[in-house]
Amino acid sequence: MKVLIAMDSFKESMTAEEACMAVEEGIRKVYGDAECLHFPMADGGEGTARILSKRVPSEEVRVMVHGPLDEEREAVYYVTDDGETAFMEMAASSGLELVQREKRNPLVTTTYGVGEMMRSALDRNVKNIVLGIGGSATNDAGAGMLMALGVRLLDQEGNSIGNGGGALERLARLDMEGVDSRLQGVNLEVACDVRNTLTGKNGASHVFGPQKGADPGMVLYLDENLRHFAHVVKKDLGIELLHLEGGGAAGGLGAALIGILGAAKREGIELVMTYSKFCESLVDADLVFTGEGSIDAQSFEGKVPIGIGKASKEAGVPVIALAGRVPTDLDRIYDYVDAVFSIVPGVYTLEDALRDGKKNLVATVQNIMKLVRL
Repeated sequence: MKVLIAMDSFKESMTAEEACMAVEEGIRKVYGDAECLHFPMADGGEGTARILSKRVPSEEVRVMVHGPLDEEREAVYYVTDDGETAFMEMAASSGLELVQREKRNPLVTTTYGVGEMMRSALDRNVKNIVLGIGGSATNDAGAGMLMALGVRLLDQEGNSIGNGGGALERLARLDMEGVDSRLQGVNLEVACDVRNTLTGKNGASHVFGPQKGADPGMVLYLDENLRHFAHVVKKDLGIELLHLEGGGAAGGLGAALIGILGAAKREGIELVMTYSKFCESLVDADLVFTGEGSIDAQSFEGKVPIGIGKASKEAGVPVIALAGRVPTDLDRIYDYVDAVFSIVPGVYTLEDALRDGKKNLVATVQNIMKLVRL
């Protein structure tokens, strides 16, 4: 039996690599001689750059940047051995997991460190930058990143507006004169796992703001600030951001990258599948396992289980999805996978479920394989 194991991370419980190993452990408890091929997956969030670097020989690069709360911290990205491509992710410098839960505040968190990582890659004369933008702590429309790359975001008095989604209210004009000219010679690809627009009920603030620390009043305020940002961009640069697909990704970072800097948008899962040659390995596979921490409505917006499921079904290979949380009202999931299982065996606190994730994943896969054997 040849089994492809294409797992995303189970956030705060297992990395994608650890989840793949746990699935193999469960398989081997029943099929000891199975051929298990690991394809750790990501959709643009944390772990994307590391996974890509393992598929294409790369050097780890460490650089000091400003973190989400403007603190100095070290960020890691990767440059391929030929020196041509940089793999990076915004979560390394501006990610949600870098901010303690009680300190999460999208009014002040910044993407400045993302721009600093990009500058570092430009200093190494790369020709391509592949940037995953999932897992952000920010809602600043990429303003911090733009400032780090030389764009001036100014208030009515001609002063810098400062950091965070709250500062966007003061934006009066954008000055692109000082933007790093080296960007023109670089192919910039954005690995984006969502299609949300910048503003509105399906926008960055309403959909993702609460997980970043925004209360209902703050969500409305941030949404209005993003709308104001888009208005100023339209006035000064002639660029329309409000209806841009993926513009709401990473608190509006997608709008700045795709709309202002001209980056090409790629679904993160498709990009990782391409580099990992997953589809080529489906040719003689018997079974596919995929999964992530939660399967929900957002899973259909470019998440790993849907991408893997779609490719597997097109190849005629049965695919099973695993998750910590699986709602009962997602019948359309079966358009993409053949079966879906929760790995949580009973009534659990979130803390216990995260702690026991690996053990529960192994046990669930073992039970599935016993049924397969029957």
